[in-house]
Amino acid sequence: MGPLSGAGAVGAGVAALYVAALPLAVPGGDSGELITAAYELGVAHPPGYPLFTLLAKLAIELLPFGSVAFRVNLLCAVLGAAAAPFFFYTVARQQIINEVQILRGTTAVQVANLFPPSDNRHPSERSRPSLWLSGKHAAGIFAVGMFSFSRLTWQWSITAEVFSLNNLFVGLLMALCVRFREAATAKERSKICKAGAFCCGLSLCNQHTIVVYVICVALWVFSCLLRERELTLGHMLKLTFCFLAGCLPYLYLPASSYLNKARWTWGDQTTLKGFTTHLLREEYGTFNLAKLENGSSMADILLFQVSDMRTELSAITQALAIIACLCAAVRPKVEKPNLVWLFTSMLLAYSFFFAWRANLDISKPLFKGVVERFWMQSNAVVAVLAGLGFSSLFAFAERLAENRRVLHSLEWLLAAVLVTGQIYSNYSICDQSRNYVVDCFARNLLSSMPPDAIVLLRGDLPGNSLRYLHYCEGVRPDVTLVDQEMMTYHWYLLKMSKHLPGVIFPGNRWNPLEGTLPDGTTTFNLHHFLKVNKHKETFVCIGLHEGDPTWKKSHSLWPWGSCEKLVPSETPFDPGEWIERTRNLYNWSEEYGRLDSSSWELVANEEMWQARMKTAFFIFDLAETARVSTDVKAQLYTYAYKLYMVFFLKTLCFLWSMAMVILELKEWKDFGGRDVASLRHSGETIHGQIGSQPVYQVELVNSCPGYRFDLCLHGQL
Repeated sequence: MGPLSGAGAVGAGVAALYVAALPLAVPGGDSGELITAAYELGVAHPPGYPLFTLLAKLAIELLPFGSVAFRVNLLCAVLGAAAAPFFFYTVARQQIINEVQILRGTTAVQVANLFPPSDNRHPSERSRPSLWLSGKHAAGIFAVGMFSFSRLTWQWSITAEVFSLNNLFVGLLMALCVRFREAATAKERSKICKAGAFCCGLSLCNQHTIVVYVICVALWVFSCLLRERELTLGHMLKLTFCFLAGCLPYLYLPASSYLNKARWTWGDQTTLKGFTTHLLREEYGTFNLAKLENGSSMADILLFQVSDMRTELSAITQALAIIACLCAAVRPKVEKPNLVWLFTSMLLAYSFFFAWRANLDISKPLFKGVVERFWMQSNAVVAVLAGLGFSSLFAFAERLAENRRVLHSLEWLLAAVLVTGQIYSNYSICDQSRNYVVDCFARNLLSSMPPDAIVLLRGDLPGNSLRYLHYCEGVRPDVTLVDQEMMTYHWYLLKMSKHLPGVIFPGNRWNPLEGTLPDGTTTFNLHHFLKVNKHKETFVCIGLHEGDPTWKKSHSLWPWGSCEKLVPSETPFDPGEWIERTRNLYNWSEEYGRLDSSSWELVANEEMWQARMKTAFFIFDLAETARVSTDVKAQLYTYAYKLYMVFFLKTLCFLWSMAMVILELKEWKDFGGRDVASLRHSGETIHGQIGSQPVYQVELVNSCPGYRFDLCLHGQL
């Protein structure tokens, strides 16, 4: 099997497992926004990701099956799998180059030791085929398997995010470096340089973190061309032209902004300042992950990265990467510099640069989940180095072993065992084929809204997921979604107000201080916004911007599930009526605590569970703070207590059913012939048991729930 067919087979294998674990609905994070931007042909958040947007739009239009989210998820899985052949090629081909160049400087005895005695061909004739069949495939498969099937890579390669495309470009750049190094003529090197320059420009149309690798590769290529005396002014101009040609997708940003057809877009790129602001992510802070965040220290992030790398790739992979560097250090001097040092410099430069700019507190699980996605770029290089170390280790063993066939089999066996273990460890975690958490979260929120409501969105979770369902799936077209943070930008209402029919904006920009800015922009506060839109019911999901308290002049916030409703202050609050109105807003059955602590799915699940208690706490706070009579206070406390107990008993029933499943106890007896649901309504004491062992006792007195709960297992309370 040759290098190309071997790489193709590896890519097909990765694609098969990726597609099997593919989510069918919209995932969390930025996926909803990226899909919506592609569907509407708008502009995504800075730096815009024009290449991903255009590819996603093609997938949406060309694939005739599945939801819009599924089509983009499938595209990302294919892109992630397409990276695997390049990593495979890099490992296998680089090892061959190393071996061939060593052959040119070794003695006849040393050459003989590298090949089986039965092979009587001249080394110059037999080096490549023999080496391709001697186990370099095993090293390539090991590198690909450990990286592609790590939890981090697998998880983010099958969701609608830009990381799988970035992994593809990382693999492509590394493979081009190998091709450049083995090029024998100036013409061949020039051709590869032009292709590489184009790919570098194209890669920057996706994720900007790859710029560190681009700079490292460019400096290395220029040094090689200088050494060969091939770096002329004309050559530099051609490479610059190829690089700029790769950046052409960025023309999509001003084109989309000028046409202004998208119902969701970000920024105004019709001016040079607007374009550069978006391109350089100035609204976040260039190369920062977030705006106005105090992150962990550089040392902490580096330590977390090394620890996370060990978890994702294994300590064996880290050790083999170090072995690759040691082998490169002791390797006999060859004609061309070893690519191991280029890859190592890329790894170190990126790791230190990212740790410097990552301004998030990674002690928080959700923020750590945001940061660790960017470690895939460094993990890819470590996996390639580990593949080279794996191959070098067995190449050294071949020189010492008498039975090379057994050693060759052991090499394949070890690679297969390690990759299989990686797949086995992570498949159940990364299998998202039944993950509908974020989709159900957004559907519940939208379905709970009354007709023609205004929803003021805040945050990535509600904003991205609701926008996706609203614009791409056509869910609740009568509802109007307005982004709170976006209203603070000067471009938002200028671009988006025409796509928000029925909503009146009393100015050009949301600002707590009303007036006219020096540039002529008219600002308005939330109090004024609510006043001119009193003909519509207004809700906030999730929470209001703290910088504008003016709404308190005329409105109150009443709980509405995970959201809240802005109600005029003069409206009397009837707790019984409000409880009845909000009792069954959602249909939510997701288990609590089952999801990964760093996932958006966990955030969505916690929001829905907390929504069940929101009204109870609101009424309790009202009883504590409101200036009302003692009788009214007592009534409010009673309502709050009843709601709390209903929630508690529902949770109790859920926990009990889970305990039954875990313990596999099928013999269930409920005294009085009542099922578990009757606990919520009965006005008497109910006992339950398994066999002869009492399990629980709940007392409900005069319809005002009180409780005592005892769990007994094997006679032990």
